[in-house]
Amino acid sequence: MAFTPDNALVWCEIPVTDLAASQAFYEAVFGYETTRDETGPNPIIMLPFEGKGVAGHLYPGKPPAPGTGPTLHLQVPDTVEETLARVETAGGTVVMPGAVEIPPGRFGYATDLDGNSLGLFQPKAA
Repeated sequence: MAFTPDNALVWCEIPVTDLAASQAFYEAVFGYETTRDETGPNPIIMLPFEGKGVAGHLYPGKPPAPGTGPTLHLQVPDTVEETLARVETAGGTVVMPGAVEIPPGRFGYATDLDGNSLGLFQPKAA
């Protein structure tokens, strides 16, 4: 029997070299209110989620070389274009200007301060 979970992805961990700088980047780009958690083996910055959701955290680690790691698609608070502008302002890199249209919405590509690949997802209006 095939297994079909509610969400195939249940958590993500984004390795960063400067936790404070990366926290500021993700807050500026996505409008997040993040929290620092020091209860585990190393400090982490929790990405926000509501209820029973899929989320993740930033942690001090070794990011893969740019273009070699997975792409995490994160929902944007407004439009792809507005978020891409904030990526550049916050020190990230726009990999693909503009947006690609797909049935559930649209997305663009960027990298964070460490070269982690980000998909900037804007869901289709309901």
